[in-house]
Amino acid sequence: MKRIAVIGAGGYVGSALFEKLQKDKKNNVTGVTRSNYSYWQKRKFDIVINAAMSSARLWAEEHPDRDFIESVKKTADIIYNWKYKKMVQISTISARSELDRVYGRHKAAAENLCSFGDNLIIRLTATYGDTLQKGAVVDILNGKKVWVDAKSRYSFASLDFVSGWVAMHLELKGTIEVGARNSLSLARIARHLGLMVPFQGKLDHQEVQNPLPEFPEAKEILKYLKKRINNI
Repeated sequence: MKRIAVIGAGGYVGSALFEKLQKDKKNNVTGVTRSNYSYWQKRKFDIVINAAMSSARLWAEEHPDRDFIESVKKTADIIYNWKYKKMVQISTISARSELDRVYGRHKAAAENLCSFGDNLIIRLTATYGDTLQKGAVVDILNGKKVWVDAKSRYSFASLDFVSGWVAMHLELKGTIEVGARNSLSLARIARHLGLMVPFQGKLDHQEVQNPLPEFPEAKEILKYLKKRINNI
């Protein structure tokens, strides 16, 4: 039985991953949050998963020092102060595609700290699900200004798929990008939903490199959003 700690188990990605891992009876899974972090830090694990980094890109630009703490410093604390055989870092494609911004640079720096041994780095693109509360898609649904160019393309994948795929592939190592096998522009999403929303910002393509055949189609998000908007 593998002892697995999910750090950030109360967050958007962390909670979904924690739930998926618990379904496998071969796993002994511990959910780590701010309230019990110090307690579990003293225990030993086969795998430690860091799903606790901040995902707030605009906030990172406004508070670079605090984002450094939330991304780089906290990752370093896990690497050097936790006891484990393997670490899995839940990162973002921004670590490759947005090195001109604070958010991307900090995620890349955190990845560099993890790049040794059999560790696994998972770069996620834009995900969607019922618990999603922020981001470009949520802004479109709410008719708010979207702070990126409308032509920006993302390899949208459901949180359910992403968390399930990661849970089943913890034995992998290196850096893997997970999402859809193709992409969709924000403009197409707004047009499909019949919503007129303003866009302002730079072009931001977050497309998966070397997608695997089992990855879903990005257009699946259109059916999901149609259902969601009908229930608002």
